[in-house]
Amino acid sequence: MSGPTVEKLAYMVNQIARNLVHDDAPVAAVADHIVAFWTPRMIDTLLAEGTNALEPVAAEAMARIKAAR
Repeated sequence: MSGPTVEKLAYMVNQIARNLVHDDAPVAAVADHIVAFWTPRMIDTLLAEGTNALEPVAAEAMARIKAAR
């Protein structure tokens, strides 16, 4: 069984980032949301792809998740 495509995951994390951009700490909020609600496989898939398709807040959040591993 396959999971969401990289494109879908990038769309999702960008959408989360847009929704949380006005949070006091948007990067932390996005990273916390991803860690809480995404499967490790989803996170690994997006991390393997890099951040080219991600908006700045989303890219920073994924970099934070990667550094924490």
